Amino acid sequence: MAKISAQDIIAALKEMTILEVNDLIKLVEEEFGVTAAAPVAVAAGPVEQEEAAGPTEVTVTLKEVGGSKVGVIKVVREITGLGMMEAKKLVDAVPVAIKENIKPDEAEEIKAKLQEAWAVVEVK
Repeated sequence: MAKISAQDIIAALKEMTILEVNDLIKLVEEEFGVTAAAPVAVAAGPVEQEEAAGPTEVTVTLKEVGGSKVGVIKVVREITGLGMMEAKKLVDAVPVAIKENIKPDEAEEIKAKLQEAWAVVEVK
């Protein structure tokens, strides 16, 4: 059998339709036990590493007021800069997002303050 050069293969591929190239790829995969999807798995690696590092922005959600509604309102006022009535309305609307799209470190500080006031908080 005569040896075919890479240029000959490229020229033959240029003359094929997409369906013919797809069939050729399937035949090569079956014949040699390989898959053309391997580069996609390699490209997914960095995305998995980002997820493992954790989110860059989170939301602090007040789930339950707890034992001291007045204390929670005071903390919400401090965190958000809202007036007394606006903070009360926010606390009365539980569950409610207190701060959105903030850094995880800031979210943990807010969570700690709200938990000191006996509130149940979720950071997501």
